[in-house]
Amino acid sequence: MSSIKSHAVCLPFPAQGHVNPMMQLAKLLHSRGFHITFVNTDFNHRRLIRSRGEEAVKGLPDFRYEAIPDGLPPSDSDATQCVPAICDSTRKNCLAPFLELLSKLNSSPQLPPVTCIVCDGIMNCGTKAAQLIGVPYAQLWTSSTVSFLGFLHYKELAQRGIVPFKDEGFVSDGTLEMPIDWIPGMPNMRLKDLPSFIRTTDPDDIMWNYAMEVSQECLKSSSIIFNTFDEFEKEVLQVIASKSPNIYAIGPLTSLSRNLHNSLNSSLWKEDTSCIEWLNTMKPKSVVYVNYGSVTVMSNHHLEEFAWGLANSKYPFLWVVRPDVVMGESAVFPREFMEAIKGRGLITSWCPQQQVLSHPAVGVFLTHCGWNSLLEAVSEGVPLICWPFFGDQQTNCRYSCTTWDNGMEINPDVKRKDVEALVKEIMEEDNGQRIRQKALEWKRKAKSAISVGGSSVTNFDRMIKEALRQG
Repeated sequence: MSSIKSHAVCLPFPAQGHVNPMMQLAKLLHSRGFHITFVNTDFNHRRLIRSRGEEAVKGLPDFRYEAIPDGLPPSDSDATQCVPAICDSTRKNCLAPFLELLSKLNSSPQLPPVTCIVCDGIMNCGTKAAQLIGVPYAQLWTSSTVSFLGFLHYKELAQRGIVPFKDEGFVSDGTLEMPIDWIPGMPNMRLKDLPSFIRTTDPDDIMWNYAMEVSQECLKSSSIIFNTFDEFEKEVLQVIASKSPNIYAIGPLTSLSRNLHNSLNSSLWKEDTSCIEWLNTMKPKSVVYVNYGSVTVMSNHHLEEFAWGLANSKYPFLWVVRPDVVMGESAVFPREFMEAIKGRGLITSWCPQQQVLSHPAVGVFLTHCGWNSLLEAVSEGVPLICWPFFGDQQTNCRYSCTTWDNGMEINPDVKRKDVEALVKEIMEEDNGQRIRQKALEWKRKAKSAISVGGSSVTNFDRMIKEALRQG
């Protein structure tokens, strides 16, 4: 059997928001008969064991875990690594250990030979390795398709002399309000709505150059997989298809892979499932769910403004507060706040988000607008209050509030009265009712895309045949 099985090696970028969709895609490939080798970095492999125990990396006979070094100094901290450092290091240091791993897999008599590589769109060592060993490959772009289009235009921003900015004044002098009307497929955009790595005065800025390079490289790739569905980002997908014909919209991956091997879990944080029991005691559509994802950090002042805004809204809320969410210190809430929310506020350090968003008690999601979170909310018909932090989140927020109409934006310099007002508007007012209806429409369309004969299922089948050359 092993001699005829297709063998896909899946290589995610080592951050939670990239590991999750790659795991979902790996489970889908596994369900179609692929032998899977899932490759974490040593750092994340250790975190997975810490959060879920040794069992988490045992896998299955035909779904195995491996690990390679990321090139950074050894660390056992339980937090997301510095983003520019890990981007820079994986780019420079991961090709050699990854090739070594592929050689080990191919020389193991117990395993089928590697037949294809599926790598993260920003892990160019994966595509280089595939070319070197002569197997087909596909790249999974884990942020929104619209942000990908934004990244592709970084070069033009440089050519037009807009970025890098001349001095720090751009932050407050209105420069970021400049309309950007020259990117096809991206209407209603301002400079501040493009992926945030443009916000630099340094021509050698790591993230600005990294994002510009990896997006251009990904475009030249043989095949790009997007975690979205045709109807959700239709115009953008058409523009990208005109530049790179082999693209496959196969999302939302979280819904498409639901119920496949739940023992294969990629959460790097320990999940608190008791919040589900708490939600069971709440009325339908009454709870504000708050989660800023795995990377966002904020000042203690902003944390307090969010806290009192939620308390003053008088709605029950479930709030995920990571230990490292406050810059440089632990999150500590004032005693009077804890008194004020007794019985109607639950604060936890991490939770099974998909389960929470699908719970009938959840009425609105206050989010950083990371792509996984946004898509999970779309799949469950939950409206959004958006507070983007960095990367593609500003772009996702703009689309949510102007194109998809399933969310409202909160001021970056958050004030408690704004939090209270937006929660009440979405929960009680006519505009909130309109946004909630739109969220439910998108839920129906997402469900249709992942149903038998739906666009994402059809695209997934096509991707296996055309890109991975299997079946």
